[in-house]
Amino acid sequence: MKKIAIQGVKGAFHEIAAIKYFGADIETVNCVQFKHVFELVQQGRVDYGIVAVENTIAGSILSNYLLLKNSKVKISGEVGLHITQNLMVLPGVNMEDIKEVYSHPIAIQQSSEFFNDYPQFKLIEWSDTASSAQKIAEEKLTHAAAIASEYAAELYGLQIIAPHIETHKRNYTRFMIIERRAHELPENNKASMCFELTHAPGSLVDVLTVFKNEGLNLTKIQSLPILGKPYEYSFYVDVEWNDHKKYDKALNMILKIVSNLSVLGEYKHDESFNKE
Repeated sequence: MKKIAIQGVKGAFHEIAAIKYFGADIETVNCVQFKHVFELVQQGRVDYGIVAVENTIAGSILSNYLLLKNSKVKISGEVGLHITQNLMVLPGVNMEDIKEVYSHPIAIQQSSEFFNDYPQFKLIEWSDTASSAQKIAEEKLTHAAAIASEYAAELYGLQIIAPHIETHKRNYTRFMIIERRAHELPENNKASMCFELTHAPGSLVDVLTVFKNEGLNLTKIQSLPILGKPYEYSFYVDVEWNDHKKYDKALNMILKIVSNLSVLGEYKHDESFNKE
């Protein structure tokens, strides 16, 4: 049975994503913080870790990009998950009973329009969605609600009082699968990498031109400031290819343009992104 490190308690979206990617026959190891997920993978105490890196509404989770860069783990896969947020309470609690709502700050942000109609609710940021549901259930809070998944409601015996409260229904989160070592597999057709550039005019354009000329599809680009180097940035990019030789050629070419190039992982593109 595969052992998977996730951030959050049972019922968290990370667990749902892990089940989608690996199947139900897994053992999850629950971590409070993302850095603990990376540590467990790096130490070989779990087979894999799974970490969210971006959401179609909230954007990139920048701290996880830094962890990917600074750790020794490698990305070996990706999985996309359609996120629905639900307001849940103990059975028998009504909307007029609610005074407080607990959830992860991103879940609260994703449901902001719904709460415009309930200004009397005190929105309280919590460590993650599932643990907010767990709190309601274990402490038997009859004056509070949680925002979490349908899976969390079922797991903790809560009643969904308002389903699908997310503002935007096309709400997806992308998760990366991480493990200790890279695997060169023939089905790999996507890579994540980071690099730095000088302030020379057109240096980023030069990199992008290489990708274009070699037929690589740039699916993401993200810049992050380099700590201790004011106004200098690292660039994180994802590229896809149909011909691995052209990908290898592009890597060799951009090595002459960039500095500190690091390939964070090569893996197979999640086809579900094309269907949803």
